[in-house]
Parts: sequence; C-alpha cells; structure tokens
Amino acid sequence: VQLQASGGGLVQPGGSLRLSCAASGFTLDYYAIGWFRQAPGKEREFVAVFRWTGVTYYQDSARGRFTVSRDNAKNTVYLQMNSLKPDDTAVYYCAAGRPPAGSAGYRGSYDYWGQGTLVTVSS
Repeated sequence: VQLQASGGGLVQPGGSLRLSCAASGFTLDYYAIGWFRQAPGKEREFVAVFRWTGVTYYQDSARGRFTVSRDNAKNTVYLQMNSLKPDDTAVYYCAAGRPPAGSAGYRGSYDYWGQGTLVTVSS
C-alpha cells in the first residue's frame, strides 16, 4: 500500500496549483482520501476529504477555493487549489482510510499516509 503525493511548488498569491495523490496496492473505491497540511511550527490540520461514496468535505478556509476530485481509472485523487494565499503555505499530505461519519477531519482516522509535497505561496 502506497500513496504518492505530488504537484507542490512555488506560486504567487492568487495563483493555482493542483496536487495529486496516486494510490498503489489498493483501490480507492473503498477508501476515503483526506488532504492535510502542516505549516512550519503548527499542527497538521485537515483540509479536505473525498470519501469512497463520492461525498466531499472541506475545512472552512478551503471551502470555495479548493476542490477535491477522484479519477478512478488512474486511482488518483486531486486537490485543485485556487486563489492561493500565503497562509496556505505548508507541506500537504494525503492519507487513506475509512473514517466513520463525522471523523474525516481527524488524523487518527487514516491508516496510510503519503510523503507530503511542499506548497509555498509567496510573491
């Protein structure tokens, strides 16, 4: 079981990035993929989740700017990030699990984690 996160980089405020989380060794049909981020000196926090049912949830600061989607053929989940702000600067991680209803925002709800990809929003 492996998750490979990619797509991070340096972007100016107001710009966009699309992160990818490619899964291998298991199918995403039965797992939720959560996106978390960790800024320097801060706790890792929930950003968004794509549940195996197709339902999505977002952290308040991400709602309306970020969109999570899944490509079943590629066994990959994407996080499209628009209108990026300096506060979005962090290492972004994807994680797979089967969180019960109401617990998708908790790190402990996920069994597998990717290695993280750095997003830097700066002019």
